[in-house]
Amino acid sequence: MNLPKVIGHRGAAAVAPENSLAGFRLAKSVGATWVEFDTQLSADKRCIVFHDDKLDRTTNGSGSVDDTAYADIRRLDAGAWFDPAFAGEPVPSLKETLALLVDCGLHPDIEIKPGEGRETETARAVIKEAKALWPATAAPPLITSIKHDCLRVARELAPDWPRGLICFRFPKDWRALLEQLDCNICICKHERLSRRRVEEITGAGYEVMAFTVNNPRRAARLLSWGVSSIITDAPEDILAITTQSL
Repeated sequence: MNLPKVIGHRGAAAVAPENSLAGFRLAKSVGATWVEFDTQLSADKRCIVFHDDKLDRTTNGSGSVDDTAYADIRRLDAGAWFDPAFAGEPVPSLKETLALLVDCGLHPDIEIKPGEGRETETARAVIKEAKALWPATAAPPLITSIKHDCLRVARELAPDWPRGLICFRFPKDWRALLEQLDCNICICKHERLSRRRVEEITGAGYEVMAFTVNNPRRAARLLSWGVSSIITDAPEDILAITTQSL
């Protein structure tokens, strides 16, 4: 597929609260064309854009996302922890996130990040909502997950949408996994990648995305090896090196 060289990680997480509408707008303002974000379910099965399984780190709330109703999550401040300038920033729903991306011309890399035991339920809810909201005339979103069951559901419900398997540790059976899950892309922690490994994956016909890369020199090296996309907290910094000779 036509992947961009740079994807904003959780928006533009170096300069704005992660997984926030403000962060997505900032990513767009510095030139990003794609953003990656995390999706999961509230206690009452609403699709929200949020990374952690607990609310404590990035909001003024506490407790498990799984145990908290959407209305209660919506009342939390998800911006002040990052900087007082972002005070009052809410936890966005998937619906309003996709509406914003359509509005400002950003493409979604949707990571399905379910609570424990909610893999199938979460994937079904996210895919169903994304299919209803994303324009049929636009290129389809990229669906990614570390959870194999989420990717199986994505294959079942949106067979024509591209899928990527996220690998924190590089699996020995990577080729078999990608084949079984019918994934187009291997999304790897960048520290696990070498030129030889990238060439091995791309030589088998798959694309490679690397996360989370905030050092421009490292990003340039990865791109020179054949990595298709760099997922970064600092899209402005990494975009700057993509115009230079690698």
